[in-house]
Amino acid sequence: MKKLINIMQQLRDPDKGCPWDIEQTFSTIAPYTIEEAYEVADAIEQQDMSGLKSELGDLLFQVVFHAQMAEEAGHFNFNDVVDSVCEKMIRRHPHVFSPGTERLTVEQQSLVWEKEKSKDKNSVLDGIANNLPELLKAVKLTKYAAVIGFDWPNITQVFEKLDEEIVELNEAIKESDTSHIEEELGDLLFVCANLARHLNIDPSSALRKANNKFEKRFRVVEKKAKIDQPKKKNFDLKVLNELWNQVKAELKK
Repeated sequence: MKKLINIMQQLRDPDKGCPWDIEQTFSTIAPYTIEEAYEVADAIEQQDMSGLKSELGDLLFQVVFHAQMAEEAGHFNFNDVVDSVCEKMIRRHPHVFSPGTERLTVEQQSLVWEKEKSKDKNSVLDGIANNLPELLKAVKLTKYAAVIGFDWPNITQVFEKLDEEIVELNEAIKESDTSHIEEELGDLLFVCANLARHLNIDPSSALRKANNKFEKRFRVVEKKAKIDQPKKKNFDLKVLNELWNQVKAELKK
């Protein structure tokens, strides 16, 4: 870590550093931090351990970058960041770091974790970043609300709410009211995110896999359609559906 911090200090040196690194701010670096986090997630999904090692390094560099800028501005330094997270992890895991504390199940620990996080807040929803991806934000909103008991006791009721929202969306569509349709579609997506939470599934990951699956299948469908009818640019839906089912079956083998 000392080596990496020293490299960062040299990159930000006003006289001998890198012009690009010197002119960066928290705001200009933030998009790179987010991008690096997504690249870590992608390497994990691809089960690319060599890539994961590299991407974790890139993400760590982002932390060092922000800490260096904070130190220059007199706010805090990298050691303060480390001390802060160490204190937080120890405080939120009393069953590990406090002798004699009862060992908890995963579910019990999750509840303790959220209750600990909610201390000293005006609302359990305080602290949720406004610029989170909306699916993730929906999960966090419902997860935090559950800390004070605002949650369905079982998944059956979530499905009932899902059915209710589908009916309301259909009614809005019949009214041809765009604003109302958007509202009801939002409600439906919100319940889907809540359903994912009850299933312990990351909805963003599930959607990303669905996107990848669709893209993989459609590229083959498109290729087959062009081979069968090379002069056409648009194809009959029935033909495309038949090819889709064919490709779906082939890729499952």
